[in-house]
Amino acid sequence: MIRFNRPEIRSPLSIFVLEELHRTFDRLLEQATPANIVFTGRADVFASGADLREIALVNGETAREYALRGQNLMNKIARTNAVAAVNGFCFGGALDLALACRKRYAAPGASFSHPGATLGIMTGWGGTQRLTRLVGEAAALEMFLTSKRVTAGEALEIGLVDGIFNDPFENALQLFAGRTDA
Repeated sequence: MIRFNRPEIRSPLSIFVLEELHRTFDRLLEQATPANIVFTGRADVFASGADLREIALVNGETAREYALRGQNLMNKIARTNAVAAVNGFCFGGALDLALACRKRYAAPGASFSHPGATLGIMTGWGGTQRLTRLVGEAAALEMFLTSKRVTAGEALEIGLVDGIFNDPFENALQLFAGRTDA
């Protein structure tokens, strides 16, 4: 289990967090048998995505490196059996992370958004491709161009999540235990 645990600041995916995740997934990908990983958050926050204070420091010279760091991580996650147990806010780069997972389970109060349009930025971590493949072009464009917040119910309706559960983390564990209804 990997728990994002700074809900008081909405658990940003800072460069430090990304580097720790890179190291973790490098170790996991060396194993002969793919590891079962569950991402979750604390309180009503899964994660808020990239740290906006760090984004403000990105310039023309560092943008490519910053984007590649996130893209490479999401590609590593996509090569595992990771599940996102989204317990609350899942925005920006956190949505990219959830999209890289094999399954996404949501709590009834979870919400999803790519707020880049309101911030003047666009995701560089692969979310544009993954979201479009998952929910279709129309729904993805609406999320990207309007920064619309999608509720758990709407996410299930458009195919963004695989199920809504009072305890998505517990359901992810049941999936790995072989329960067929998880």
